[in-house]
Amino acid sequence: MKIPSAALFVAAATLPLFASASEMTRPEAGKPPIMKTSEIKPGMKGVAWTVFQGFEPEPVPVEIIGVWKNMWGPGQDIILGKMGGKVQRTNVAGGMSGSPVYIDGKLIGAVSTRIGAFSPDAICGITPVELMLEVQDFDTSQPADAIVPDRVQARSPYRIPGDLLNQAVAAGASPKILESPYLTPIETPLAFSGFHESVLREFGPFFQQLGIKAVQGGASSTLRSPKPAPGWEKSLRPGDAISAVLVSGDMSISALGTVTYNDGKKVLAFGHPLFNIGPVNMPIAKAEVLMVFASSFSPNKFGNATEIVGALRQDRHSAILGELGATSEMIPVEVTVRSFNDAGAVRKEKKLSFNVFVQQKWTPYLMMVTLFNCISGLNDFAEEATYRLMGQVELDGEEPLSLSTMQAPSDLPIPAPMQLAGWWGDKFNRLFLNAAKFPKFKSVNATIDLLPERRVASIENAWVAESEVDAGSEVPVKVFLRPFRGERIEREFKVKIPTGLPKGTHRILLSDADTLNRMQARGASNRYMDLQQTVSLINQERSNNKLYVSILQSRPTVYYDDKTLPSLPASVLNVLQTGRTASRGFTASAETAHEQLEIPFDQIISGSFSLNITVR
Repeated sequence: MKIPSAALFVAAATLPLFASASEMTRPEAGKPPIMKTSEIKPGMKGVAWTVFQGFEPEPVPVEIIGVWKNMWGPGQDIILGKMGGKVQRTNVAGGMSGSPVYIDGKLIGAVSTRIGAFSPDAICGITPVELMLEVQDFDTSQPADAIVPDRVQARSPYRIPGDLLNQAVAAGASPKILESPYLTPIETPLAFSGFHESVLREFGPFFQQLGIKAVQGGASSTLRSPKPAPGWEKSLRPGDAISAVLVSGDMSISALGTVTYNDGKKVLAFGHPLFNIGPVNMPIAKAEVLMVFASSFSPNKFGNATEIVGALRQDRHSAILGELGATSEMIPVEVTVRSFNDAGAVRKEKKLSFNVFVQQKWTPYLMMVTLFNCISGLNDFAEEATYRLMGQVELDGEEPLSLSTMQAPSDLPIPAPMQLAGWWGDKFNRLFLNAAKFPKFKSVNATIDLLPERRVASIENAWVAESEVDAGSEVPVKVFLRPFRGERIEREFKVKIPTGLPKGTHRILLSDADTLNRMQARGASNRYMDLQQTVSLINQERSNNKLYVSILQSRPTVYYDDKTLPSLPASVLNVLQTGRTASRGFTASAETAHEQLEIPFDQIISGSFSLNITVR
């Protein structure tokens, strides 16, 4: 086939402007020759390697503009370059972070930043390779400016279960951060595969405030086990697409970037941090790029994470560092979602299995996002549906954690699934907050039931057959509850008066779970609580679908860590207040509650009511 002379002329005229033919051979694994920043001059011609579609990287011509001194801090320069080729059309896109740049066959660094938006030129910042290689020498310290969920401050005026939910709501309600005209790190596309669009809509603003672009993505069926797939030895060559995996399985969350350096065992990528959390243990995978979305405002790569091939070990200011063939610890999670009809029979059941990355700030938030996704986008969803959750968390060396709750629509401007997800994530947050031991998870299981109607009932009134009673006797009690809609609910039962209850006036308290949990939670303010005490305290929490019957006695109770010390004599209380335990933050209540009964309901119970009784 004869090539038109005009095409030959264009090709011959264009390529020499940027790079020599020797640089058009794609880089391989191994330690490459390095060109120091001090050797770089304006006008030099180089080539970057990045994937536009599929798995194979393509060369992109780069012309050096100059070196911006001390851009990121003292001694931390950035190399400015103008990219040509396909990037002139797409602009410098999210996912190109880490694309290696070579001059005369020598590696100078990685594409890592771009200038603002709507620029007619594809101007990029290149992190010098010297800064990236420093990451290999770091210890296990954690940077103070790590990007973690609690960096987003809560602004919600409502009382919502769990600080994590406050943060998410605050993020969704806060104004959009304006694009900066200055050199900024390229946004890392965080690809959500198997997630309903409502999840990205609800949580997207939160990730945006952390400098992360949430996009819909994909993942292959092999992205299930954190163990490296066969052939990992030949993976992640310079210029290849790389994914850092936060969630894998039936749903996945992965961060897309490009490999800069591969010495055969360790790889460097991104040229900027992922979350800047320092030492980390997260799976890394190969990735397939589907397309590069061209845009002068927010260009991005879209792709699929394919096979896990190693583990991310460092997440630092100038690069991420991975180890090929290494295995990361992840938490296996199984969630079963069941839909019930009006007759109380299961209409449909769905089982989901996935793994969650382990990190003290990110794991609780990821648990929240994945649970919300499990119940989003179902055909059975209804505005007035009630959600019932029963879960168990298996911990290595600790008692299992048993969790149970119900959530229904309320007057708050927050959907019930979001409230449930916040409650769920908060439990994991509390496990990580213990001051003694990092929790090691063996498995997490949860069953979520979707029940028709808003199932809530408030305690309205109560009646006791006799106000004067004898210690050790049983007293008939009747309680009345008002549901959201329908007839008043009436329950009758007998309360056992404790044998040792002294003569005098006491109270029978009929209450919801929150009333008793608040009393016990006073002792949880101690910041020295260990993991065992935290698990014990969570397991002692009452479920909100039960009515609790207690006898209140006018004697003080001390709440200390996970322990309840009822009916303390005044002399013992004085000793506690003046002894060494005074520095451990216990709290006291003027009354002691002796729980006598718990009455299950298939509704959320709220409120309280007390009845006065006199022991003869």
